[in-house]
Amino acid sequence: MDSPSNSTISRGFLLQGFFEFPHLRPLLFLVLLAVHLATLSGNLLILVAVVSVPSRPPMLLFLCQLSAIELCYTLVVVPRSLADLSMPGHGRGSPISFLGCAVQMQMFVALGGAECFLLAAMAYDRYVAICHPLRYASIVTPGLCARLALACCLGGLAVSVGLTVAVFHLPFCGSRLLVHFFCDITALLHLACTRSYIDELPLLGACLVLLLLPSMLILTSYGAIASALRRLHGGGGRRKAASTCASHLAVTFLHYGCATFMYVRPKSSYSPRLDRTLALVYTNVTPLLYPLIYSLRNREITSAIHRVLGLRGSGSM
Repeated sequence: MDSPSNSTISRGFLLQGFFEFPHLRPLLFLVLLAVHLATLSGNLLILVAVVSVPSRPPMLLFLCQLSAIELCYTLVVVPRSLADLSMPGHGRGSPISFLGCAVQMQMFVALGGAECFLLAAMAYDRYVAICHPLRYASIVTPGLCARLALACCLGGLAVSVGLTVAVFHLPFCGSRLLVHFFCDITALLHLACTRSYIDELPLLGACLVLLLLPSMLILTSYGAIASALRRLHGGGGRRKAASTCASHLAVTFLHYGCATFMYVRPKSSYSPRLDRTLALVYTNVTPLLYPLIYSLRNREITSAIHRVLGLRGSGSM
């Protein structure tokens, strides 16, 4: 590694954030703070609601893990962004150490990857519930749920460590300004000195493992579910079975849609300011939508939330 890279390691990076918009920063701070508090409240409410259920079916355990991941996911990025927005101008950006940047990127990828694997596990749960309802209790046991939850976390962790090591072994020279509000992969690759497509191979490998593999499992599960639904004679039964998958499908499309658009593309198409704006959406808005989707579409979650809040009439929803 050359001397400019060593200098970058000792100095770290500058997160530009939104320092070039001083007049918009107070408004942006208030909006992000409100969204962040709503996201934390929604996911915490789901966690408390699931814990309060005496007998928790496997799907609720998966939802509990999903909310925990989303809670950590937003805490990795948003508090630092809010702190930078609340501070007086730092010139070109807010400094972050080389190690701090690496840890933030690693945690961000690990949590996002764990969610990818978890959505595949939830699709398998829906497949067993609809295609093998009589054997559901014997197949999807609490022990299996625990093993799947652990595998999701370990899978995301393993991929994130490998990707972080590969990215931070690249030479960073010249400008150390990241046109972003957190240490995202694409922003770091754009800042690296080299322009070879070989540098994108770790990101491509991570996308194959975190996006392609789970998405194939999800498509396989829902292909079997669609085939089973076509064999159902009653329209009411078909609608009831399909409604159990609606919230999971909505979250899956949101998560995979954002991740695919952001990371499955060549480095040459990277646009720093556009990607920063899109990242603002998928790190703040989509985590807020997940609790809303599940609280509105999942009857078990709705009932549990009503019990926690002391409301009546939950069975009518």
